[in-house]
This record gives sequence, structure tokens and C-alpha cells, in this order.
Amino acid sequence: MTRMTTTDPLAPFQWLNVSKGYGRLGAIFSVAFFRGPDPVEVVRRFSRGEDSGQESDFEELDDKACEYVSTDGGEGGGHVGVFQAGEWCVAVEPYGWMVTDHEVVTELSRGCEVLAVTRHDYAAEHSLEYAIDGTIVTGYPLRRPYARYGSDPDRLNGLMRELGMRPEEPEDEAAWEAAWEDDHRTAVPRGFALAAKVTGVPFTADMLDRPMLVGSIAER
Repeated sequence: MTRMTTTDPLAPFQWLNVSKGYGRLGAIFSVAFFRGPDPVEVVRRFSRGEDSGQESDFEELDDKACEYVSTDGGEGGGHVGVFQAGEWCVAVEPYGWMVTDHEVVTELSRGCEVLAVTRHDYAAEHSLEYAIDGTIVTGYPLRRPYARYGSDPDRLNGLMRELGMRPEEPEDEAAWEAAWEDDHRTAVPRGFALAAKVTGVPFTADMLDRPMLVGSIAER
């Protein structure tokens, strides 16, 4: 007798969904995937040409971000760590949400492709932005996948459905309640699972152990 097995596509990303943000990245962070520029260029884009980054690790990045938060916490973590992953660069922004700001991701994506995901448990919303060459193609609050916007808001609908998301707005009260419960519970892992489907780069916990270029984020 052959036993059927199933694979949960969200399982590799549950570490990003730890209750109350007690995981390694905490309750506020962003991760962006860049196709086109190398790590040095990505750091320079974040710093508006003022910083090319220094070779370091996640612990030092986290320390720098914590120090920045203690003085300018309203502006996020102020630093980013970048490393290569196949054809894409991964940029980690602890305590920050700058990369999913509409104006910032537009600027960062000029001449390249950027997909960014933010988890923010407090004042802001979890969000995803997908931009190509200065244009937001599609984006949405992770808890409301039906509230999409951009030049081609339906671009990722097929991939969203593969992950169990409902791109259509709920039709009645029962559907609203079911969607609300499901989307709140799975919003962050589904956002990162969608990013992995687009980029081919699953953001796994061991990636934080890689060497990275750490640089500052310029004020906007």
C-alpha cells in the first residue's frame, strides 16, 4: 500500500510568522529580492550612492539596526544587509519597512526587478510590492489579497491561487469572516511563499547565517 504524502507550501516560511514576533527577525522587518543589480549596487541604491556596504553578518546588521531604532525608531532600522542568491540579491531590513513604501520601491526598482515583503505587527500593515523598472506592477496588504493595485494587479493571481489565496473580494458575510480568519493566520508565510514562486528563492532561516554586505539606508 502506497501512503500518500502532502507538502505544505507554507511550512518553510512559518519561522517568519512566530507569534508576537519573538523570532530572529522580530515583529517588524522587510525582505526584498532584486534581479539585475549586484549586492554592492543594491546597497548603493538604498543609500542613494553614499554607501557601498561593508562585509559583515546578520548579528552586526541587527546591532546597527537596534542602535538606530533607539534614536530614530520612527524611521525604521536604518540599515540593510544584502547577499546574492542565484540570479537574485536578497536585502534584509530589520525593524524596517522602507522597501515597501510606494515611492521608495519605485526608486529602487529603476532598471531592475524588485519584489519586497514587509511584516509589521504594529502601526502599519503586512504588505507586498512587486515593481519593475520604476513601476509598481502589483501590490497588496498581505491580509487582504483582494485589495490589489498597480499597473497589472492581476499579474500574480494564478500563483496566489496555488497558495490558497483568494484574489477575488468575498461575496457575503460568511465568506468575509472565513477570509478574515484565514488571511490573518497565514498572511506572512503566504507572502513569502508567493515571493519564492516569483523569484525561485525561498527565504529560509539559514540565509541569515550567510555573509552579507551591510549598509545604511538614506533618509527619504
